[in-house]
Amino acid sequence: MNRVYLCYKLTKGCYFKLKKISILLMTVILAVVSSCSKQNSEDGTIRIGEQYGLAYAPLQIMKEKAFLEELRPEVTVDWLKLGNTTAIREAVLSGDLDAGFMGIPPFLIARDKGMEWKIATGLSRAPLGLVVPVNTYSNLSDFSKNSRIALPQPGSIQHILLTMAAERESGDPAMLDKNLISLKHPDGMNALLSGSVDGHFTSPPYLFYENDNKDFEILVTGDEAMGEPFTFIIGAVTEKFYNENPELYNDYLAALEKSINFIDTHRKETVEILSKAYSMDKDILSEFLYRPGMEFNTSVKGLERFISFMGERGYLENELTVDSVLF
Repeated sequence: MNRVYLCYKLTKGCYFKLKKISILLMTVILAVVSSCSKQNSEDGTIRIGEQYGLAYAPLQIMKEKAFLEELRPEVTVDWLKLGNTTAIREAVLSGDLDAGFMGIPPFLIARDKGMEWKIATGLSRAPLGLVVPVNTYSNLSDFSKNSRIALPQPGSIQHILLTMAAERESGDPAMLDKNLISLKHPDGMNALLSGSVDGHFTSPPYLFYENDNKDFEILVTGDEAMGEPFTFIIGAVTEKFYNENPELYNDYLAALEKSINFIDTHRKETVEILSKAYSMDKDILSEFLYRPGMEFNTSVKGLERFISFMGERGYLENELTVDSVLF
């Protein structure tokens, strides 16, 4: 299959100080929006924020098959596809979402800053990793001060995993902070393939595209960085929605569970739905979706480890516990 990758031209000044920016950004957002947020939801309506990627596949199935509407015909389900976790958090703060899906670290940063939401469910595990040109780097210390590593944003799960890996190797979690630039996954892949960056910490399908290219390899995996299995994407729900809509909340989780089971039991139809939704070749999508390491379930793994690491390294200001962030 022919693939056309657009070269992404990087401008100077893209470096960011991740921890300071993430904390400052969330503080400003909360200060501005919390004083004028709308009502969280209206009775009989649920608004769900999703993102693009294979790790969110059950949400696409849930939407296309109308599993929640099947359980609750009177309910209005509004779906909003957003570009990143910052947009999800802003939408929740402004009262435009009741539920959103993202990695554990950005959820924890928002919770730490006062967002009144908790984890309702896990969604997926998936391979993550730092992809680099083949035979170029043997460890993280090989990156020079001029090297560039692309990842989605400060406080993302990719960023936190990279700091974990850096600490494991050098004892300094901020070892590569000055090497980082913020790019969306498609732009990060294009930048890596064009040679504009030296590494890309990413997730499927971009990780698979890059690693299947003979000119690239994975330098460190997410599991290696974490030191244990972890949930990639979780689903969070506002406390207001949880308290005011207990029956709808339970049906929402039941519909999600049905969507996850559908992916396992109806593979052909799943591929048909997702290939159209993601504009991907059916054979490639099928191979990626069911590749080893892609797991869809509602369990939440690695939460305690993320809380501990992020608290000790200053990404969280308050003392969070597993029980305080889970419904």
